[in-house]
Amino acid sequence: MQINGVDKWAVDTVNYLDKVTLILPPETANDNVDVSEAPIDIIYEDQDFLIMNKPAGVATVPAHNVPVADSLVNRVKGYYKRQNYENQVTHVATRLDRNTSGLVVFPKHRFAHAVLDEQLKKHLVKKNYLALIKGKVPTEHGYIDAPIQRDPNSFVKRMVGKEGKASVTEYWRQECNIQASLIKIRLHTGRTHQIRVHFASLGFPLIGDKMYGEESRLIARQALHCYWLSFYSPFKGENITVSAPLPSDFKNAKDDLLSAKEY
Repeated sequence: MQINGVDKWAVDTVNYLDKVTLILPPETANDNVDVSEAPIDIIYEDQDFLIMNKPAGVATVPAHNVPVADSLVNRVKGYYKRQNYENQVTHVATRLDRNTSGLVVFPKHRFAHAVLDEQLKKHLVKKNYLALIKGKVPTEHGYIDAPIQRDPNSFVKRMVGKEGKASVTEYWRQECNIQASLIKIRLHTGRTHQIRVHFASLGFPLIGDKMYGEESRLIARQALHCYWLSFYSPFKGENITVSAPLPSDFKNAKDDLLSAKEY
């Protein structure tokens, strides 16, 4: 740590207008992460944060069921290497299910990661989703307040249950007909599969959701996309707000199902 350019090794008094500089040691490289040459769709980048539009079918982090070097972490590692960045450690702050598309944030150093983690804990990171729901959701705006727990019959599935953790989903109906509804969603908690579980529990599963609903001829995965994200960057002293367009598979399914709108 330095105060006004002078190294300080113990607790010292800081006066008004003093300049305090925190110098962090170099991060330990995560060389165990495989490098992927696959491209990434960068929506925003500065020296502290990298925000990408994740395609459906790509896992956010490596896992036993993910092909070698084919997660978003591997792709970001490859991007850092190609850019010859001094710090090539990958930090993941937000995640999406493998078959959900949309915005994901990678802090570019551990201080940025800690800052964003704190905002996530306080629910200060705002994320909006669009979902294509089977059937006509009856209300234009509402909340789903139902606890979510693990399904005792599955290692992966979740379910609404009284022993679960508090989970709140807010939604706004955008378009609808008897077949489907296009819903804008904001999460007030961040449980695994929260959107999918909440709507399925009310009898309105997401189109194409094989786990909580059924397959669709129109889209090969759940129709869920994180299209808008906003958080505060203390390094810039302002909010970073970004958006990502609907992918073609989602848009085509939406256009097909909602071609006969009720309004």
